[in-house]
Amino acid sequence: MSDILHEAGDEADILIVGAGPVGLALAADLARHGRRPVVIDGKGEISWSSRAICLSRRSQEIFDRIGAGPAFAAKGLPWSRGKTFYRDRLAFELEMPFAPEDRHAPFINLQQYYSEQFLLDAAERAAGPGVVRWNHLVRAVEPGPDHVMVEVEGPEGVRRVKAGWVVAADGARSVVRQALGLKLQGDSYEGRYLIADIEVAGVERPVERHVWFDPPSNPGSTVILHVQPDGIWRIDIQLRDEDGDEMLEEERLLPLLQAQLDMMGVTAGWTLVWKSIYRAHALTLDSYRHGRVMLAGDAAHLVPIFGVRGLNSGIDDAHNLAWKLALVAAGAAPPALLDSYSAERVRATRENLAAATKSTWFMSPPSEGFQRMRDAVLSLSGRHRWASELLNPRQSTAHVYDASPVIAVDDDPAGVRPGAVLPNLPVRIDGRDVHLHDTLAATRFTLLLFADHLPTSAAPAPTDDLAVVAIRGDDALARAFAADRHPVYLVRPDEHVAARLTSADPAAIAAAMDVATGRTPRDTAGAPPVVRNDTPLERMYAAIAASLPDGGDEAADTLAQLCLLLCNDAADPERVLDLIARA
Repeated sequence: MSDILHEAGDEADILIVGAGPVGLALAADLARHGRRPVVIDGKGEISWSSRAICLSRRSQEIFDRIGAGPAFAAKGLPWSRGKTFYRDRLAFELEMPFAPEDRHAPFINLQQYYSEQFLLDAAERAAGPGVVRWNHLVRAVEPGPDHVMVEVEGPEGVRRVKAGWVVAADGARSVVRQALGLKLQGDSYEGRYLIADIEVAGVERPVERHVWFDPPSNPGSTVILHVQPDGIWRIDIQLRDEDGDEMLEEERLLPLLQAQLDMMGVTAGWTLVWKSIYRAHALTLDSYRHGRVMLAGDAAHLVPIFGVRGLNSGIDDAHNLAWKLALVAAGAAPPALLDSYSAERVRATRENLAAATKSTWFMSPPSEGFQRMRDAVLSLSGRHRWASELLNPRQSTAHVYDASPVIAVDDDPAGVRPGAVLPNLPVRIDGRDVHLHDTLAATRFTLLLFADHLPTSAAPAPTDDLAVVAIRGDDALARAFAADRHPVYLVRPDEHVAARLTSADPAAIAAAMDVATGRTPRDTAGAPPVVRNDTPLERMYAAIAASLPDGGDEAADTLAQLCLLLCNDAADPERVLDLIARA
């Protein structure tokens, strides 16, 4: 394997620290944009543990774009359903939209070692062998105005690498983050989960998300089950007051797993493959850009696993950053474009944390009050559909960057909003049935024209920076995009809509491009707040749970159920919240 650092005289255009899924996805993405990144990692190869296993539809779309999609599609197990049980009773059924014409399922399950291998393969195809330097540890980071000096210890000894840009994708214990003196801020929850992968012999089980609250196999706990490829099942078991290290010992762990399998009626033999302990964190940095150092994935934020936002948000980070860093490193966009990476992804993280926190209320209640309210919901769920809806895990979804300085927002709610991901809908182009993402330029902006709503002479010519795609004769697609009002869509290299226009006027297109590439970023001082999507019942639920004291008995349980029933019937949720605050 050649040594890229030696070939470059201990210099690197872009140095990525961390060869996990985020760092490898970023390397593959940067390479297809014409850069030659160098990835370093302290370990000797990819990590052979399953860890993050649920990959969203959005992540699958990104894998397609960076050349890894077919491998994920061939190995991953798709799913769109889930079941939540209270003791031995079905309490909630999750059904996510999944139409036959959709390219990807809402989620696939896949062990992280497969994800890392597929992304490493994509990075090596794009950047060449040796893109990753294993057994290289970062010892120091010295940011400067026009470069970053990084002290690296490898098999050849300690060297100082001069990097034009550094991206920290080195995980929750990021050495780069610590070297910069940065600290994650937010909440850590007391709830802990045992995580175990078991190989089950010859048993077919639906690929669905299964959750048991207070199951007969482990009263007072919560258990989560996911099926992975190769006959591997992931079982997560909530710990209460038990010592985590003791519970990882096989004489404690194996009977616990067997009890769960017995409850499920599984009589086949099984083998423990992997085990770990998880604790929920809701933490983030305030900025993901610090001069010439960017942070991504767990180095920048830690999101509770509930709703499977952790790895998926890191893949989103990488895809958002890649095209921006490639343009800036090539001198084709101002460094200010990188500020939009931080602005967009910090806001996305705060939305993720808000949604994941609501899932954590149920999966790992942060106080006795939340525990009591959770149990009240579970008790009512068998008789009241509205109570069951509170159990919705709110799975990971794509973000709308409507507060970004490089998105030209408008006030029209119709069609596909600026900042949203271009929906990957079926379309017929030049006699071919494809999906919309197939029509986009690989590394440039794309101008999507609904030609039936424009003058014949309106189509501009493509340029080195801009591809042009015309859509004709697709009335359903035109309606979905409100093409009668917005016949022109400017789409970024990361598939997000940068602007939509009423005409193909060259001056308007040029102005939108200037905003999208950071040359004339807009003022976002009055940007909308983080989107929480709280329902009135959720807000009342949280207010009551936070106000309940610790301790109590069956009468307190009954009171919690009564509060929920009254809140659901309340005609004025704001009045209820005001009364709770007064009480």
